[in-house]
Order: sequence, then structure tokens, then C-alpha cells
Amino acid sequence: MKCSRRAYPLLIVVILSMGCARRQAMYKQPKVSPYDKSDFFSDGRASRNLVEGTVARGKMDDHFTKGVVNGTPVTEFPYPMTRKDIERGMQRYTIFCSACHSRTGDGWGMVVQRGLKRPPSFHDARLKAVPVSHFFNVISNGIGMMSGYASQIPPEDRWAIIAYVRALQLSQDARLSDVPEADRSQLEAGK
Repeated sequence: MKCSRRAYPLLIVVILSMGCARRQAMYKQPKVSPYDKSDFFSDGRASRNLVEGTVARGKMDDHFTKGVVNGTPVTEFPYPMTRKDIERGMQRYTIFCSACHSRTGDGWGMVVQRGLKRPPSFHDARLKAVPVSHFFNVISNGIGMMSGYASQIPPEDRWAIIAYVRALQLSQDARLSDVPEADRSQLEAGK
């Protein structure tokens, strides 16, 4: 069966129009708008109430997300730090911070040993005295040669890292009398 030359353009138009019809069908899918009625739910509404405790994006607690309250830098953590938080902080610190700050926080990390400028030691009196919001701000926004990590480290991990840094600071000045009596005998025995 031969087609005339006039039939070819007609055939192409028919094929292309079928493709357009399919595309339009994909855009016209069944859906409900927020205030529409719905047969699906027993109350007839299409919208559902928000789950209790839901916080709108960008409307979270400034203490937790920015390290400030009413524009003033905070001196306390936004929630009590647990051993689990400090262990998480150690893990995150090892991944993100130890390359420059070293595993002990003295500022002699591997990158520094290979020529990068040394960051200050966390054990300097000045950094022991700064509020926790200082560390939160530096981790979030960077300072000097350090770039900000807000896009890589979520706020809860930033607070965990800060808790671990505080633990590192305390560890440098610890005395045997600071260890609980039950654990002191193990240290004295060299275990």
C-alpha cells in the first residue's frame, strides 16, 4: 500500500498531536486543592490538620538554630547535653574538625602539619571563657581561614560538637579527684 506525498504531512501532524494529547493528560491529574471537599475523609475536608509539634520552616527556636535569644548570644546549650550527644559530637568533630584542630583540640591537625595556618587551641584561656554561642557562630559562619559549615552540619550536630569541645577543654585540666570514687580505683590500677 502506497501513500501519496500529501499523506505524509498529514500523518506527521496526527502523530505529533497524539503526543501532545498524552502530555496534556499528564498535567491534568486528579487532585484536590486545600479547601476543596473530599469524599475520602469522613469529615468531608481535603485538608488535614498539622501534626502536633510541627514547626514552620524558618520559624524554629533561635536559641537552637542561631545560638541567640532576642539577638543576644547565649551562654547555655539549648537543651541538656547527654553522653550520647557528646559521643555524637566526638564523631562529628573527628569528621569535620580534627583535620585542622587535631583530635585533642590543640590546633596541630594534619592539615596544619602540612602547611596550613594553625587555628587557635581550644585550650587557650580565651576560648575556655567564650560562651557556647561563639562556637556555634564560628561553626555556622566560619572565621578567618575557616569556612562556615551550616550547610554541612545540622544545628543539633553543631551543638553536639560544641559539647565535645567543652569536654576536651575540661579534660586538659582534670585531676584524679574529679573522677568518681567508683571509677578512680580502675585508673589508679592502670586499667
